[in-house]
Amino acid sequence: MTMSNPKTMYYASVGPLLKIFEVDVEGAQLRERGAATLPANIQYAWAHPSRRYLYVVSSNGGPGVPGDKHFANAFAIDPATGDLRSHGERAALPSRPIHASLDRSGGYLLTAYNDPSGLTVPRLGGDGTIGAPVAQQPDLDTGIYAHQILATPSNRCVILVTRGNNSTTSKPEDPGAIKTFAFDNGKLSNLASIAPGKGSGFGPRHLDFHPTKPWVFVSIERQNKLYAYELSEATGLSREPIFIKETLSNPKTPASQGAGAIHVHANGKFVYLTNRTFPAREGGREVSQGGEDNLVVYALDQNSGEPKPVQHIDGRGVQLRTFGIDASGRLLVAASIMPMLRSDGMTVSAGMTVFRIAEEGALSLARKYDVDVGNSQQFWSGMIALP
Repeated sequence: MTMSNPKTMYYASVGPLLKIFEVDVEGAQLRERGAATLPANIQYAWAHPSRRYLYVVSSNGGPGVPGDKHFANAFAIDPATGDLRSHGERAALPSRPIHASLDRSGGYLLTAYNDPSGLTVPRLGGDGTIGAPVAQQPDLDTGIYAHQILATPSNRCVILVTRGNNSTTSKPEDPGAIKTFAFDNGKLSNLASIAPGKGSGFGPRHLDFHPTKPWVFVSIERQNKLYAYELSEATGLSREPIFIKETLSNPKTPASQGAGAIHVHANGKFVYLTNRTFPAREGGREVSQGGEDNLVVYALDQNSGEPKPVQHIDGRGVQLRTFGIDASGRLLVAASIMPMLRSDGMTVSAGMTVFRIAEEGALSLARKYDVDVGNSQQFWSGMIALP
């Protein structure tokens, strides 16, 4: 199962602070070695294909808070230690960035914004610094509440996952969709809108690609589902999913739930996904209403791409927003964003939960590191292999 085994670093944010950890795969441990400070709260980060640079988007906005300071920041990664050094000028962004990634060439920073839903494509210099955004057509279909932007493995298409929003007492549901665009030298053009039922009852959050097969796996946040699609030259993704699976071990749970981050193992045999409970407000505090804050392991049929759930394991935290898998494929670390009062009166701390990955893909708990986030949140985390 093991790929190459380069040194892997784990990075985890607390507010504007990006903490740096060495990953001890054999000991299933994280060793903190320093931190970098951003000008605003970290929203997401993505490494350059060369793994020499890290791009971090930050904002003083948040859910329901627009904010007025939004930036893209570049860091050079020390190839020996994983330490971060500011690299070039930070770039101002138009609104709160919810997600960022790079195209497969490492020439463009793909940035998604949730409110208003949109995207930008800044060009990157040959030295890795952030340049000006590429001008885009005014009619790009960027949907409602974008949540992730990724280039397909061929780099000829960019996919924008737009979650939509549930209905409330004052407004109807905002439909979700997966928007696909042809991609050529930083320029995007509308390709397709993948939206079963015109997006009603369809709230996709994140997707990931199989490393060798034309399969795409999408976490459907608002409906607690996993959809599998095929890549398509004509539309980016197949119009209809080839498989639909539950993410919850108990789909009839009365708790307010959402599917979260998703990653395909580098060996192509397993998919990992988080389930998250949404808290309620009681007495001025956020309180967990029970439900599932866990990781799901799916085994993939190597002929059809069908994901078959084989394990649900407690994440030992509430709101597991992000997780990463080390370069050797033997360790998974999930980050919970905040402490939460449970309905039984106990408080679950924010933290980093470390799991070992067995040959057959199953997870086993190694340890949890509690994290004091104060008034901030542990909003992003991820693994990066050093070059």
